[in-house]
Amino acid sequence: MGIGVGQARNHHGELLQGAFRDARGVTRHGLVTLLMPGAGTGAVFVPDPSTDVITVVPAGRTKAERAARLTADALGLATGGRVELSGAVPIGMGMGSSTSDVVATIRAVADAAGVTPPPRVVARLAVAAETACDPTMFDDRPLLFAHRDGHVLEDLGPALPPLRVLGCVTGGGRPVDTLAVTRTYDDTDVEEFEHLRDLLRHAVRHRDADLLGAVATASARRHRPGPELDLLVAVAADAGAVGVQVAHSGNVAGLLFDPARTAGLNRAATALDAHGLPVTSVFVTGPQTPGGRQWTTTSARPSAGPTSYASTNA
Repeated sequence: MGIGVGQARNHHGELLQGAFRDARGVTRHGLVTLLMPGAGTGAVFVPDPSTDVITVVPAGRTKAERAARLTADALGLATGGRVELSGAVPIGMGMGSSTSDVVATIRAVADAAGVTPPPRVVARLAVAAETACDPTMFDDRPLLFAHRDGHVLEDLGPALPPLRVLGCVTGGGRPVDTLAVTRTYDDTDVEEFEHLRDLLRHAVRHRDADLLGAVATASARRHRPGPELDLLVAVAADAGAVGVQVAHSGNVAGLLFDPARTAGLNRAATALDAHGLPVTSVFVTGPQTPGGRQWTTTSARPSAGPTSYASTNA
């Protein structure tokens, strides 16, 4: 065995979340995430055959530690070692930091053994390590993913409609324990979510940004009602955005713009900052691309002024 490396993406919350029927008609919890370009976690695994203990740095990343052990056991590796994680996305904000740690770790341990596990295997191991996971181990295709079961309920199409996302933080930036967030749905809820699923499928198929924005807003209203969401919706409407999306178990949120209609984006950024919802990122949907504005640690504007938001990652 040699030193193994792995990487994984982060996301910016959900476009849709709820309960949906699988191919056999069984109701399962599922979600559609909004992947971020660039941001993510890197992992390096240094095997140590002299021990059966696996440690993770930084300390306290217990889910990544479980993922490393599960992966080593699944591959029949009689070794311990050290996993070193790197990444700048905050923990507990609803951006998939735990899944990113876990997926990068799984890939690093497998890479040390010369193995590249397929996404479905990574998903199975990730669920075993953290109870529920995000679908960041798959490619950029929009997926309805059963996050508690680790499998794809539906491949919605090749790509989301083009969107420019103005990201911000709600809830004062307080971390959220995602595993402590529990939701139950009844048959009426399932019918509502199945309708939103149909609309999202149509939006992806026809590259309809307005319809996608309507679906994301409806899902946000269902899971994160309150004054901050009302403010986000009002700012989005004033700026000509197609809708809003939120982390359904976290505090990041985004205004969704059709890239051809972003004249109000800078006005929206100013309004969000003024109302205590600091702007953190601007990015576009689609395959991972360099140059997108990523998570920032303050709400300060770039020195280039407000127009830098509109011109980022064109």
